[in-house]
Amino acid sequence: MPVPIPRQRAIPAAESGQAQGAFSPGGPSGEATGGPAWAVPAPHAATTPVDSTTNLTLLVIEDDPAGSLSVPEMLDAAGKPIRIRTARNLTEAERLLTDDVHCILLDLALPAPGRATTESDDELTTLKHVLRLAPRHAVLALTASGDAERGAEAVRVGAQDYLFRDELDGRLLSRAIRYAVERKRSDKAERRLTESRLRAQENARLERGLLPTPLLEGSSLRFAARYRPGRSRALLGGDFYDTVRTPDGTVHAMIGDVCGHGPDEAALGVELRIAWRALTFAGLCGDELLSTLQQVLEHERENDEIFATLCTVDIAPDGRRAGLCLAGHPSPLISRPGRPAELLPYENGGPALGLLPGARWPRRQVELGGEWSLMLYTDGLIEGHIGEGKERLGQDGMVDLVRRRLAQGLAGEELLRATVNEVRDLNGGELTDDVAVLLLDRTP
Repeated sequence: MPVPIPRQRAIPAAESGQAQGAFSPGGPSGEATGGPAWAVPAPHAATTPVDSTTNLTLLVIEDDPAGSLSVPEMLDAAGKPIRIRTARNLTEAERLLTDDVHCILLDLALPAPGRATTESDDELTTLKHVLRLAPRHAVLALTASGDAERGAEAVRVGAQDYLFRDELDGRLLSRAIRYAVERKRSDKAERRLTESRLRAQENARLERGLLPTPLLEGSSLRFAARYRPGRSRALLGGDFYDTVRTPDGTVHAMIGDVCGHGPDEAALGVELRIAWRALTFAGLCGDELLSTLQQVLEHERENDEIFATLCTVDIAPDGRRAGLCLAGHPSPLISRPGRPAELLPYENGGPALGLLPGARWPRRQVELGGEWSLMLYTDGLIEGHIGEGKERLGQDGMVDLVRRRLAQGLAGEELLRATVNEVRDLNGGELTDDVAVLLLDRTP
């Protein structure tokens, strides 16, 4: 007689497998098709992956003093025998639950662990115990004939399916086992996918929150930025930037790069950016600010080999001049009407932060003029390759590229987007290093 299966969870009828006669378990640890039931405690081990070369193993947990339960010999979809192990109680089941067990057939009439079943007991206490004992295994619930309500409740609690005790049939039971194993695998895969998506969403929200929001209220300068982390599917890398306007009207901008572009470097970059903003509002500038930032880096970095390059500019309230400090960082690019874009002077810069204790970073005064665009960038923009060879773009190549884009009339966000995209195209694909570009414009 066919084994009743709830309609909403019906097993596809196209699956193969034929009954091979009856098999009565021969003892507490009997196995139907050979191979010892190794006594290796592994209650939380993952089940062995099922493929065409793996025999399915069923662990039957039942207490039947009369020996009336008969588990038929079964074949899997590939025609291989399904191995059977039996346990009379949960203690014995835990001993037999090795990592090559794929499915558990549990008699719901089995007494709860440590005591006999009473009317006041939860009818599914034993099932819940097994589900805790074997969270990674498929479970089939075995209930009295016609007790569909209890079987459905078992599925609600966590079993993959239920069967009637008096109607075990080899063909349908083998199908039920395979169905339960695949459903458990599908449930785990779906759960992992959901957890992965939630983590990705949480990380994205966190990283977006860590990107800076420029504080330029009251300033006539226009701001634009472009950021592309080198890590795959990340929003934040080791590059960092920020721009703020202090109460005296001075606009401060900075861009930096922590060596490396993993999550630890990204975290350190955020710490340095936040420290820079706090120190800037506290009135620090130039060498005093960079010396303090070096102390922050030395305290927060994981090892002494970590360093960071930095470029800072402080633009006077009238917008016509600025102070420039370089700590091992490429010099900014400035473009002005009637003159070709060029790099600001980079002589007399100091070392990268974290390299030399007691280092100094001189502040250089730069004349900007009445109308200008100032571009700060990290070395990810200039270290990409040109074509398939080993030649890199470099600063000269970047200057020529920006000059061409400016001649086309590009400015602001459009200029940055076109510049970064062309650098990527010249590289023949995505850049492996983080890229950050910051643009400040002053127009009459």
